[in-house]
Amino acid sequence: MANIAIIPARGGSKRIPRKNIKSFLGKPIIAYSIEAALKSNLFDEVMVSTDDEEIAEIAIQYGATVPFLRTKKNADDFAVLADVIEEVLEQYEKNNNLKFDTICCIMATNPFINPFLIKDSSEELIKKNGESMIAVTKCNPPIQRTFEIKDGILSFVYPEHFYTRTQDLSTRYYDAGSFFWVRVDAFKIHKKGITNKTIPYVLQDEFVQDIDTMSDWKLAELKYRLMTNE
Repeated sequence: MANIAIIPARGGSKRIPRKNIKSFLGKPIIAYSIEAALKSNLFDEVMVSTDDEEIAEIAIQYGATVPFLRTKKNADDFAVLADVIEEVLEQYEKNNNLKFDTICCIMATNPFINPFLIKDSSEELIKKNGESMIAVTKCNPPIQRTFEIKDGILSFVYPEHFYTRTQDLSTRYYDAGSFFWVRVDAFKIHKKGITNKTIPYVLQDEFVQDIDTMSDWKLAELKYRLMTNE
C-alpha cells in the first residue's frame, strides 16, 4: 500500500504573517510536521504543497519534497483543502506516474504531532476498516451548555438542557486541526476527508492547540515546553 503525507502550507497567512515557517522554539513550525511524518516511516512520499518559494526551500531543508508549486487558484483565500489534495494527486500521476492508496494530510502549524500518533492512527484506520479518519478532541465544557447573544440578550442555545446535569450530557467532539487520513478511492468519490465511514481518532487536550493569534502562539510554546521539559 502506497501512502503519501501531504502538508499544506500556503504563503498568504494573514493573522500571523509567514505563520507556516515562523520560528517555534528554535525551528520553523512546519519542521515539526515534516519530521514527525518522516520518522513514522509510513510514507512513500512526504510532500509540502505550497505556492511560496521560501516555504518550499525550508520544507526541502527539513526532508520533505516539493515537486511543484501550488497553482494560484489553489493558493488564494478561497482555496479549499480538497482542491489542494486533488491537485497533488493529479500532479504526481501526470508528472511522476505515481499513484497512492492512502493520504495523510498533516497541518503545517502542528508542533504537537509526533510519529507515535501518526503510526497509531494508521493502525486504527486499518483495524477498523475506515474510509477515512480525522483527529478530534472533546468539547470542553459541553457544547449543550453554551449560550448565544441576540440583540444584547443572553440565552441558551439548547434550552432543553437547562436542567440537565453536566455529567448526563453526551460527549461532543470537534476537529483538532491536526491531521486526517483518507483512502484515495474514497476521496475521489467524496472530494473531502469526511466520508461515509469516517473513524474518529481522539486526541487528548495536551496534543491540541489552535494557533490563530500571537497569544495562541505563545501559549503553544509554553505548553510545548511543559510537555517536553525544555
